[in-house]
Amino acid sequence: MGSKSPKKEQVAEMFDSISGQYDLLNHVLSLGVDRWWRRIMVQRARRCRPQSVLDVATGTGDSAIALKKSGATRIVGVDISAQMLKVAKAKPNAAGIEFVKADGEQLPFEDCCFDVVTIAFGIRNFEQRRQGLQEMRRVLKQNGTLIVLELSMPANKILRGIYKLYFLRIVPLMGGLISHNSYAYRYLPHSVDEFPPRKAFAGEVREAGFEKVKAAALSGGLATIYEARKK
Repeated sequence: MGSKSPKKEQVAEMFDSISGQYDLLNHVLSLGVDRWWRRIMVQRARRCRPQSVLDVATGTGDSAIALKKSGATRIVGVDISAQMLKVAKAKPNAAGIEFVKADGEQLPFEDCCFDVVTIAFGIRNFEQRRQGLQEMRRVLKQNGTLIVLELSMPANKILRGIYKLYFLRIVPLMGGLISHNSYAYRYLPHSVDEFPPRKAFAGEVREAGFEKVKAAALSGGLATIYEARKK
């Protein structure tokens, strides 16, 4: 694996710096809805009856821990931030989960070794999304399932206006005060604003070699869950 690019170094350092407050801020700033969104992701994964699941950009491990309810006997979480993984490993329910420090665009796993690959609120931080999606496809078994959960901009103009006011103005202020890292909480909302619309990202998933791509809006479009199958 080659050295990280300046952007990847910056993203890793940013998440390292807010790792201690990340969970609290996630739950507070999303008004707790992020837990419900993750439950939907786990339900989708459970339908696949997986034996092995890889959670990419696992952060502090909330998704990987939730995925224990998928029935998988092997759960692996990877993230580029060492400090986020340190928080994940220390959680009481993290026992039995493999946490690995790795770049989601260069996964350190053999081809075709996971039944399901998930990524929650992390794909928008990739420098090369196509490469990341292709890597996820590579490590999936034939007919394996990719599940992507990501924040999105609502289509409704009124809801979109409220969303932008909250995430572009209030979130940076509150996040900066609590985490003492105002840059991180300016970056995160803008990364949502710059992420492709639902149809465009679904197209990127197809271009990466997946089929049967589905996208469903959650909470009026505040988040979107994507599901796709490896050809």
